[in-house]
Amino acid sequence: MDFMNNPEHELLRSTASEIAARFGHDYFVEQARSGGKTQELWQAIADQGFLAVHLPEEFGGGGAGITELAIVCEETAAQGCPLLLILVSAAICAELIGRFGTAEQKTAWLPGLSTGDKMAFAITEPDAGSNSHRISTTARRDGDVYWLNGAKTFISGVDESDRVLVVTRTSHDEVTGRGALSLFVVDSDSPGLIRHHIPVEMTIPEKQFTLFFDNVQVSADRLLGEENDGLRVVFHGLNPERITGAAIANGIGRYALSKAAEYARERSVWGVPIATHQGIAHPLAAAKVELELARLMTAKAAWLHDHQASDPAAGEAANMAKYAAAEASLHSLDAAIQTHGGNGMTTEYGLADMWGLARLLRIAPVSREMILNFVGSHSLGLPKSY
Repeated sequence: MDFMNNPEHELLRSTASEIAARFGHDYFVEQARSGGKTQELWQAIADQGFLAVHLPEEFGGGGAGITELAIVCEETAAQGCPLLLILVSAAICAELIGRFGTAEQKTAWLPGLSTGDKMAFAITEPDAGSNSHRISTTARRDGDVYWLNGAKTFISGVDESDRVLVVTRTSHDEVTGRGALSLFVVDSDSPGLIRHHIPVEMTIPEKQFTLFFDNVQVSADRLLGEENDGLRVVFHGLNPERITGAAIANGIGRYALSKAAEYARERSVWGVPIATHQGIAHPLAAAKVELELARLMTAKAAWLHDHQASDPAAGEAANMAKYAAAEASLHSLDAAIQTHGGNGMTTEYGLADMWGLARLLRIAPVSREMILNFVGSHSLGLPKSY
């Protein structure tokens, strides 16, 4: 890794930041609370090629990597516009199609994803949780088609996505009972695919859904990768998911600390700015240190994924980055709210409405507890607890 300023990265940062700043946090919140979408912002980012900065050039991409996509995620979030669907559509779905798709699949879907199409990702199930081996949504082959049956939950943005990348069980190990997985690209309006909205306490435009698959027919050419090899495909998408999730968290932390520092410099009590008091300055400074450490680990994780994605070190760094960024984001946001006093809870100052997403990123796409399990067993060699 090179810690000197990269001119291309600096240009990417400044441009993504300028685009998001034109819309701003008030726009983001207004869309979220009115039930609207941030489509204008999404399209503005897509028009610059930023949603496809990591995809192959022959399919409309920028030919770069997850490092560059993470920059886009962080910079938009730092302007108060954290876009969860970049993590889902670009970092997971487009990345997996680019890596495992056939030439026909790449041609069919990547150009659209490069120019603003969205694709949801469906893996989580009510009874499986973090254990992908227990996925029970099945795909049964019948000639040239598969029939999908089962349920998924907490699936983001299905209502604004043309397609869903669905993880299913196509077989299982007779000894262990573990499912053999396969992934399919399913049209969102397929007959038999029913969605139920899940109300959540988060101020974000992306809605959450439970999906029910009742004999949903999918043609065999919608299979991504090899049948029963889906676990390997999914695992390739976990690192980009964690890295871009960390980048969004880092952006939220930067947004919060920027507002807090400005407020602390301008707010005067007893004749001096409140920033002169260590009780205000030290929590913000500590949060800044944590945030910069998280950003460093995120950059390392992205670099490792781009250069040696199959190396276990890439997975270790991605998990650590996600853990560190989620913690730093929440600490930054809490310190910023505390700095503002009662104003920190008002709508006007735009801080408390960020808490829901920041808190979610401590849970998803993988919980802090599962990351600690991973670090304990893989990094420290401790006995597995599950």
